[in-house]
Amino acid sequence: MSGAPQTGTFERWAWDYVGARTLDEKLAPRDPRGTHRWEPRAPARRIAAPGRPPELRVLRRAAKRPGAGVLRTPAGRACLAHLCLHHELQAAELFAWALLAFPDAPRAFRRGLVALALEEARHARLYAQHVERLGSAVGEFPVRDWLWQRVTAAATPVAFTALLGIGFEGGNLEHARDFAARFRAAGDEGLARTAERVAREEVRHVRFARRWYARWRGALEFERWRADLPAPLTPSVLRGRELARDARRAAGLDERFLEALEAWPHSGS
Repeated sequence: MSGAPQTGTFERWAWDYVGARTLDEKLAPRDPRGTHRWEPRAPARRIAAPGRPPELRVLRRAAKRPGAGVLRTPAGRACLAHLCLHHELQAAELFAWALLAFPDAPRAFRRGLVALALEEARHARLYAQHVERLGSAVGEFPVRDWLWQRVTAAATPVAFTALLGIGFEGGNLEHARDFAARFRAAGDEGLARTAERVAREEVRHVRFARRWYARWRGALEFERWRADLPAPLTPSVLRGRELARDARRAAGLDERFLEALEAWPHSGS
């Protein structure tokens, strides 16, 4: 991998964000738009792993998610909000990672990655506020870099948009909706509304990926999309138990695609 990008470039902003080792840098990155330029003839830089603040304790295996009964306690809700926070943080980092990994992709695509990274970081901040409101601290619960272990296998912008944008972000339309229902059932309306807000805003993320994937592939066709997923991933881990059909339609996914996706059994991995 090449060395650090030139100072004052979008590439350096992405490099610094992925490698940042403080919570402030991770949760509140500065907006580079309007002040940064693109690095000329940037090489591909594929960062293997993100910087992690010392507060974030990374596990190799997933910790058990809190059950429905546990969510009636502030600590139980904080634990699940913390899991959501880390999902959003990884997505922000991976959008920045893709800006570095695919320097030959159209500039409009890479500019969109900056916007998505900033929005994902804002989502992480929203969940962090709830973690603290509930009497816990960011870093109190262990995390798992599950998305990092998978998305960085994407060798091309096509595979990246297929996996993170259409795949994991599409699945989050269901997961955020389901978490909102669990938070509301536990009596935490504020946290439920945050999860619903995240789900609404991430429709744009899926739409962005669908638009670019279709530009590169001619159309979003299910079997071609499935073939573009890095092995051994399958659609089973890229959907919730029940599809958020309205949200996925709003993101531009057609009925044929949704029917094919629903035919794959849901995996809780």
